[in-house]
Amino acid sequence: MYNGKRLTLSDDRMLCGVCGGLAEYFGLDPTLVRIAYVLLTVFTAFSGTIVYIILYWIIPSKYKL
Repeated sequence: MYNGKRLTLSDDRMLCGVCGGLAEYFGLDPTLVRIAYVLLTVFTAFSGTIVYIILYWIIPSKYKL
């Protein structure tokens, strides 16, 4: 069911806005999403870096819609 929300890169960004965009989409605190991302990246031999880059390429910007 479509709820009207779209996953986009956030203006609340530290690097590219991926974690901020995910936090906005799921209604979470961006700081908690960033901490979870860093922990998952460290404990998975930094494979999260590749995932972050892929998400940056896939997730559209709010202004390019």
